[in-house]
Amino acid sequence: MAANESKLWYLEQINIFRDLNEEDLHRIDLVTNMRSMEKGKYIFFPDDPSKVVFLLKKGKVKIGSFSNDGKEIIKAILEPGEIFGEMAIMGQEKRKDFAQALTNDVRFCAIGVEEMREMLISNPKLGFEVTKTIGDRLQKIERRLESLVFKDARQRILEFILNNALEKGMTVGFGLKLKHELTHQDIANLTATSRQTVTIILNELREMELINFDRKSILIHDLKEFKEEVKKGQS
Repeated sequence: MAANESKLWYLEQINIFRDLNEEDLHRIDLVTNMRSMEKGKYIFFPDDPSKVVFLLKKGKVKIGSFSNDGKEIIKAILEPGEIFGEMAIMGQEKRKDFAQALTNDVRFCAIGVEEMREMLISNPKLGFEVTKTIGDRLQKIERRLESLVFKDARQRILEFILNNALEKGMTVGFGLKLKHELTHQDIANLTATSRQTVTIILNELREMELINFDRKSILIHDLKEFKEEVKKGQS
């Protein structure tokens, strides 16, 4: 770990802690434990006791569940700075989802539920940030459920690409480049489609010269043109 990448430095990068003063951060530093996880390893499973809240410092984490037939359902891909396992704060006794390291050298802080609740009580601003985070995440899940009901597979994949590029991509000319660690199967699980459908749609969009892609990125050539293609499916 680099000299400037202490646990306290990482805590300062957590979204919900961004407005805390140094004294508050030191208090949090005392009650958190730093952990590391390699790609593919599970941080927790469904039915595990909900006794700990996690704060992602480095890498990406996949949150999901399994259907009755064992199919993986991805609910969210978390980036550094995000909180997860947060439903424990709301009284959840057992995990309903799993959390899995999506990249190598995932690092996160773990804090006991009771310690987290005490911090929220003593710091209303922090409590507001956590509540807002939970609300925003539930809204995203609700929008995805609506998409599954009312939109076809092609439209879901296009909107997935657009929304993620707008949220996480970087500007390249007239377009956006989205770097990611997702396989075609991961995208299929996120959009409730099949791996074959994802591959077909991505190749179709490339043939239309709307995007280019490789294993680590998706490039939207012209954002305006891509948005117009998305709107066609909404009409």
